[in-house]
Amino acid sequence: MGFYQGTGRSAAFAMNAMCATSHPLAAQAALTIIREGGNAVDAAVAGAVVLGFCEPAMTGLGGDVFAMVREPGSGRIHGLNGSGRAPAALHAEMLRGQGYEAVPLESAHSVAVPGAVDAFERLLRHFGTRDLATVLAPAIAAAENGVPVCHRSALDWGRFGHRLWGEGRRHFLRGGQNYRPGDVFSSAGQAEALRLIAAEGADAFYQGAIAQDIVDTLRKAGGLHTMEDFARTEATFIDPLRTRYRDHDLIELPPNGQGATALLLTKILSRFDLARLDPVGPDRIHLHAEATRLAYAARNRFVGDPDGDEIDLNTMLSDASVDRLADEIDMKHACTWIEARIEALHRDTVYICVSDEKGLAVSLIYSIFYPFGSGLASRRFGISLQNRGAGFSLLPGHLNELRGGKRPLHTLIPGFLELPGQYTMPFGVMGGAYQAAGHGHVVSNIVDYGMDVQQAIDTPRSFADIALGVLQIEDGVPEAAARDLAARGHQVARVPVGIGGAQAIRRDLSSGLLTGGSDQRKDGCALGY
Repeated sequence: MGFYQGTGRSAAFAMNAMCATSHPLAAQAALTIIREGGNAVDAAVAGAVVLGFCEPAMTGLGGDVFAMVREPGSGRIHGLNGSGRAPAALHAEMLRGQGYEAVPLESAHSVAVPGAVDAFERLLRHFGTRDLATVLAPAIAAAENGVPVCHRSALDWGRFGHRLWGEGRRHFLRGGQNYRPGDVFSSAGQAEALRLIAAEGADAFYQGAIAQDIVDTLRKAGGLHTMEDFARTEATFIDPLRTRYRDHDLIELPPNGQGATALLLTKILSRFDLARLDPVGPDRIHLHAEATRLAYAARNRFVGDPDGDEIDLNTMLSDASVDRLADEIDMKHACTWIEARIEALHRDTVYICVSDEKGLAVSLIYSIFYPFGSGLASRRFGISLQNRGAGFSLLPGHLNELRGGKRPLHTLIPGFLELPGQYTMPFGVMGGAYQAAGHGHVVSNIVDYGMDVQQAIDTPRSFADIALGVLQIEDGVPEAAARDLAARGHQVARVPVGIGGAQAIRRDLSSGLLTGGSDQRKDGCALGY
């Protein structure tokens, strides 16, 4: 229930279809596809590709995708892993021999082969009703005609535009300057690339002129990528993981994403009576910080690419492990921070969820890792190249050690929350490494505190950033709570920009009512009809 004073917004209602994402033009594009006869999968892909031009610092065709699709009727949820791999010729030993302790963030070696375009095509082929040309039409128009730069995107340009280099500066700066609010960003090169994909399918990206442009650009910058690396790229369907939180089901994707981390974190929280705690009070924030620290420490030991490596999720998520971890939490004292990872974990991305009139629902996340990815773009088509390879470890024998053809640990995690027999809810929380902690926060807000989807998203956030050894808090956390947390031993720091972003759409299974929420930390909305 809104108070209609001050900041914030109410949850959105609709009875037919809804899209929630971080830019209104993408939400509009998604709903237009549905109104013209497409389904939720068609709409999610259309809106996601449009986001690459609304928020080019966060995502684009040179990135990766993870998605879940829930079928109406059966309620079965399908997972898709559209993450790319390291080039076959690149190995950790080579970079160690050059004196590196981590994969350089702004180098050709950080660029994994993009998996997004193949993922989009596979989603449409298996679940969609429209062809690529129809679904890509809104993005082609956005790329060619331009999109007015919204406030958050301009903020990201101002903070991270310095990361652009080489062809990235030519394609993503205007006269050498960052784009500002109200400026129009367009990309004739990417419009041309999208037309090729619309006509020839994903093969145009992985075997044709687009792949050649990317490979040539990377080789010139010192990369080891080949056309064969691109031709081998393939998104794979996977079975999601499911666990209980109170009386709800939380559904996440298995590694190489960190979905299992979100499951572990919520299982730890389930050992405590959060409902009696102030949702923005020091006890709740401290408990969430400690559960995050423990779950992320387990992630660093257990989560990586399962191809060729043993991933022991049964031990990680067992009741015995959860009980032992929960017993480690001291409500009066912050524990010692775990050793920080050397490999990179990023901050932001984009997320989109869609539900249509038949009950088909999609949860999809799409990213180029760091803002503007590696900072490099392909020469001809201007495709921003992700630096997801910087998520590999260079430590010998590490589960996540860089190896040719391997996928790195991913922070990307689309989610579903369900109360069996009552509702289903695709949701996602942006924010890089924060995502697993963010899933736990949103889920707890809904289940423990009875918040609606918009309230659960708006509630002030905190994040125990294990890479920095800092407990980050937003301005909405009271100063008295910040002092209390510091007294428990936390190194508390207020963030200059809100932590992450989130969207969700709850579908009531009996009435069909759609209730959507979209984060005020971004420029988007939940839009339906």
